[in-house]
Amino acid sequence: MLLHSILFVIGITGVYFGAEWMVKGSSNLAREFGISPLIIGLTVVAFGTSSPELAVSLTAAIKESEEIAVGNIIGSNIANIGLVLGITAIIFPLKVERLIMKIELPLMIGISVVFFLMAMDNKIGFVDGLILFTGIVLFTGYQVYRAISSREKTQNVMQNANTSEGEAEVLNEKRKHFFLNAIFIIVGLAGLLIGAHLLVKSAIFIAGRLGVSEMVIGLTVVAFGTSVPEMATSAVSALRKEADICVGNIIGSNIFNILMVIGAVTLIRPLNVSKQTLFFEVPIMILFSLALIPMIRGNLRLGRLEGVLLTLGYFIFILFLFR
Repeated sequence: MLLHSILFVIGITGVYFGAEWMVKGSSNLAREFGISPLIIGLTVVAFGTSSPELAVSLTAAIKESEEIAVGNIIGSNIANIGLVLGITAIIFPLKVERLIMKIELPLMIGISVVFFLMAMDNKIGFVDGLILFTGIVLFTGYQVYRAISSREKTQNVMQNANTSEGEAEVLNEKRKHFFLNAIFIIVGLAGLLIGAHLLVKSAIFIAGRLGVSEMVIGLTVVAFGTSVPEMATSAVSALRKEADICVGNIIGSNIFNILMVIGAVTLIRPLNVSKQTLFFEVPIMILFSLALIPMIRGNLRLGRLEGVLLTLGYFIFILFLFR
C-alpha cells in the first residue's frame, strides 16, 4: 500500500510537470507566431492542460478500468469550473470577453448535453467517438482560422525598419527558441505518459484496498490530479492579469476533454457509462457549466462571490460522492 501511495504521488508529479513543460513550450511557440492570448488559452494551453486527462483516460481504458477513464473526464470538468475557476476568481476577479459568452460557453454546454444524450444507452461507442473527435477537429480548425484572421488584422508592417543583418539575428533567435520549446514539449510529453501510467496503476490498487469504487477514485483523486495543470496555469494567468488565457484555458479544456479525450478513447475502446454516472455526475457537470451564464452575463465578470459559490458547490459535490 505504501509503495503504491508513493507511486501515486510520483505519477501526479510526472503528470503535473509534464503538462507544465508542454504548456510552456506550446504557448511560447504560439506567441512567437503572434497568436492572441484568448486563442492560445482556448487551443494551445487548453490542449496542453488536457493532455493529462488524455494520457490517464487512454491508459485506464487500455487497462480495462473504464470507470477511471470516464470518471476522470467528468470529475476533471467539474473540478475545472468548481475548483479551478472558483479559486482563481477568489484570487483575482476575472473579466470575461463577450465572445466567450456568445460562442465558447454555449458550445461547452452544448457538447456536455450531447455527451449526456450519447450515453443514454449506457455506452459511448465507436460512432459516438468518431462524432466527438470530428468535433474537436472542426473546433480547432475554427480557432486556427480565427488566429490567422486576428494576426492579419494586428500585424504591423515593419520590414523596412529592419536591416538584412538584423533580420538574420532575429531569425537565429527564433530558431533557438523553437528548438528549446520543442525540447520542452517532447520532455513534457514523456513525463505525461510515464506519470499517467503510474497514476492509473496505483489508483486501481488503492481503490481495491480501500473498498472504494474506481469511479469515485476517478471522479475525485485522479480528476484532481489531472486538473492540477489547469489550476497552476489559471492561477498564474490570473496573477499576471491575463484573464483571457485563464478563462479560455478552462472552457477550452472542458471542450477538449469531451471531444478529444472521450472521442479518442472510444475510437480505441468503447466505454460503458453506469446509470449512477449518467443521472448524477453528468447532470452535475452540466449544472456547473450552466451556472456560469447568470454569474457572468451581467457585467462580463466572475468576481470573488461567484468564486466562493463555485468552490463551495464543488466541495458539496465531493461530500455527496462519499455519503
